[in-house]
Amino acid sequence: MPSVCFYFQVHQPFRIKHYSVFDIGKDHFYEDGEKNKWIMDKVSEKCYLPANKKMLELIKRHKGKFRISYSLSGTVIEQMELFRPDVLQSFVELAKTGCVEFLSETYFHSLSFLYNKEEFERQVKEHDQKIEQYFKQKPTVFRNTELIYNNELAAYIEKLGYKGILCEGVDRLLKEKHPNHLLKPTGTKSIKALLKNYRLSDDIAFRFSDKNWSEWPLHADTFASWVHKVAGNGDVINLFMDYETFGEHQWESTGIFDFMDHLPREILKHPDFGFMTPSQIVETYTPRGVYDAHEFISWADSERDLSAWLGNNMQQEALTKIYSISERVLGSGNKDLIDVWGKLQTSDHFYYMSTKFWSDGDVHKYFSPYNSPYDAYIFYMNAFSDFESTLSEESKPKKKAAAKKPAVPRNKKHAAE
Repeated sequence: MPSVCFYFQVHQPFRIKHYSVFDIGKDHFYEDGEKNKWIMDKVSEKCYLPANKKMLELIKRHKGKFRISYSLSGTVIEQMELFRPDVLQSFVELAKTGCVEFLSETYFHSLSFLYNKEEFERQVKEHDQKIEQYFKQKPTVFRNTELIYNNELAAYIEKLGYKGILCEGVDRLLKEKHPNHLLKPTGTKSIKALLKNYRLSDDIAFRFSDKNWSEWPLHADTFASWVHKVAGNGDVINLFMDYETFGEHQWESTGIFDFMDHLPREILKHPDFGFMTPSQIVETYTPRGVYDAHEFISWADSERDLSAWLGNNMQQEALTKIYSISERVLGSGNKDLIDVWGKLQTSDHFYYMSTKFWSDGDVHKYFSPYNSPYDAYIFYMNAFSDFESTLSEESKPKKKAAAKKPAVPRNKKHAAE
């Protein structure tokens, strides 16, 4: 019986404001609080609230036969805490149904596995604690930031105790295999890899409203017929996408909510098909081969590699800088400093610095809050300079009597004031 696995990424970064060189040493708060709130409100009204309402309706309508999964970054949960507790509560209501699974990831949606394994593990643990706090689940399946993945990561995650890991189904690595089976990551013992079927996923996430697409307008029965073709030639159909697909990337006027309203029914019309969450997939199916991702892959851009974050010297320098101070930050024991440092690791900051101007260029421009990737780099590096200076002041020996506590970059609590 083939199973459809819906997974949605839910993430918002704490965007850096237009932080000039003249702010260094004077302003220790780097976040664009106004823009972060405005975007969270906009996406909440267009996507999170109506999409959660729709998913809850579908779960109830199909009496538990419809199941879905999410990964919520720690930064998006913090923004919900600050700006939209109603949205956070709507995810809690989904969790209560027993038909929704919440996955593990890095708290700050970071690239920490590439630079500092200790920091990576710290963020994973912090994230799982947040998931347990709100959704009363202990994650057993992991997804790394933007599905960044390789053999080494899979082996590391297995040692941390996870049973499954999500990744992209990249054609150049699949070769004769296809993503509609569980696969075993090279160099692991028992962890199982769930591979995104990017063609079917992107039909919804990217092509749905494209009037030049030969399949436009896409209806639920048509899409279900494509899914049903997997019968006899696969165990799982992994549909992975940004949750903002619903209402934000694909506006309500495109018919995306109506499409989703009918899709479970159309898929369930075939008696051999059903819906499962990632942990159910892992428990139910046996790997049908090995997935050898000796290179890093991701679900970003047409290359599906790390070039979205490491494609130019600006990105490489910024990432090297932020991780070069790892020991000093963690050794400070200052929770505010550690929290701000974590937010400065968020992958979006480096994505905004991308200088790609071919087929993926418009995607980078769409998500960026800056006029150019150079602005993104300059504002980030200015903020980093101030942060590093503050860190140096924090580590200086203090006089016992008249020591004045240095100002430190303010954390999320101050942002709400």
